[in-house]
Amino acid sequence: MPDRPDTATGAGPEGLRSARRLLRRRQREAEGRWLVEGPQAVTEALAVPGLVQRVFLTAEAGRRQPALPAAARDAGVPVVVVDEPTLRTLTETVTPQGVVAVTAAVQVDLDRALGPAPRLVVVCAQVRDPGNAGTVIRCADAFGADAVVLTDSSVELGNPKLLRASVGSVFHLPVATGVPLAVAVEACRARGLQVLAADGSAADRLDELQRAGELARPTAWVMGNEAWGLPPEDAALADRSVGVPLWGSAESLNLATAAAVCLYTTAAAQRG
Repeated sequence: MPDRPDTATGAGPEGLRSARRLLRRRQREAEGRWLVEGPQAVTEALAVPGLVQRVFLTAEAGRRQPALPAAARDAGVPVVVVDEPTLRTLTETVTPQGVVAVTAAVQVDLDRALGPAPRLVVVCAQVRDPGNAGTVIRCADAFGADAVVLTDSSVELGNPKLLRASVGSVFHLPVATGVPLAVAVEACRARGLQVLAADGSAADRLDELQRAGELARPTAWVMGNEAWGLPPEDAALADRSVGVPLWGSAESLNLATAAAVCLYTTAAAQRG
């Protein structure tokens, strides 16, 4: 903990009110700021110079995670110690983890996200559940993907639930947002990626492509909406649709699980 941490009063009532307003999407978009919750996510945000503007934490969280307020202090970021009831007003979580940071929003356009020669990209088409989107971003980060694209009509990247589910991965790899699916697919194809649409009912199977060596190629995976998947006209934008084979009794996989399987299998094939 800092030698003389701020108190909630020292931060000023307006500072707390300003942070609370970021629970509303309209305010986040107007100010270009996010609320990031959880010790790991805040630690990852602190690793990006100039990103974090203020850290709120409880005394207990500071005792459990002494390196976090120390890192904030070293970065010149104010640390405000608040009681648990006050911290709960900065989050919609039922059981907060005791740490919330105000950060600048991270914004990356499609060209910058993809770069000149990506090998593994995931495109989330109208994915609206923040937990699913955040988990897909975390999986993409874990399996070494180059970028994630959230198409238009997808969940907002600064949604606190998405940020919490990503556990800081939004600060590791570029995520482009608000891109029409056709534009994202064309941009991936222009960079030499094959475009595969995940579809549980597709005739082509993931394990068959793996055995045939086709997943070793640079690949963009298109994942559809949680409720209705990919409409036929969207699936037709891809080079082919691919299903994950299920050998047990489960009827299907949810979006985040299917994305994890597809990304892991492709990343492993690309690494020989």
